[in-house]
Amino acid sequence: MSYRVLKLALVVMCTLVAQYSLAGAPVNKAQLETLRAAMEAPGTGLRVIAAQTSEISGLYEVELADGPLVYATLKGDFFIVGDLYSVTPGGYVNLAEKRRDGERVEQLAKVKKDDMIVFSPEGETRAYVSVFFDDTCYYCQKLHQEVAELNANGVEVRYLAYPRAGLGSDAFKQLASAWCAENPQETLNSLVAKQSVPENVCEGNPIAAQYQLGQELGVRGTPAIITQSGQMIPGYRTASELMGDLTLN
Repeated sequence: MSYRVLKLALVVMCTLVAQYSLAGAPVNKAQLETLRAAMEAPGTGLRVIAAQTSEISGLYEVELADGPLVYATLKGDFFIVGDLYSVTPGGYVNLAEKRRDGERVEQLAKVKKDDMIVFSPEGETRAYVSVFFDDTCYYCQKLHQEVAELNANGVEVRYLAYPRAGLGSDAFKQLASAWCAENPQETLNSLVAKQSVPENVCEGNPIAAQYQLGQELGVRGTPAIITQSGQMIPGYRTASELMGDLTLN
């Protein structure tokens, strides 16, 4: 390889590294106001919360209130709705989903473990999953049957309440009765087994807050499994499949 070719290759590599290193840098106040002036047009209902550089030069990640992440020009005269992927030797990487993974980790870290119903391994905990759960959901019931095997393999299961029918529904009352019970684990086991449980909706229960959190994190159905790295796995998984997802097989 000639000196000129080597020099050109190094320049290209440095340029790519520089672009990736700048990804995630917040725009300044004036730039943010420019985006807001352009995108928050009357009648659109759009409200810009924040913006930062993306992996593509000239496109910026724009966070909207109660909306998806979009990619826009700095002037705000064009924007794209959808996920951004990078192409790597190992395959495609969803960069937008990776960003959401980090947001899920950050948000779940704010939830007190005492406000979850937790099924822990007797021995070493190798990993944990957080599960948005509705005891009236058939596939939640199936997933709960996998908990013993998950625990036996060192996986802790942390349940958060997500009554699909909404606040005040029968599912809400049942979940609240489990969370408010003297023994939440046993009460939840009874509900999943379709046994009668006394209604006990105590004051200050976390069901509404967890339901709201689920919606903010993109939960659209149950069970919704979130790994400790923030990856969301929608729907039912066997213990064996989930162990594979966690690379614990």
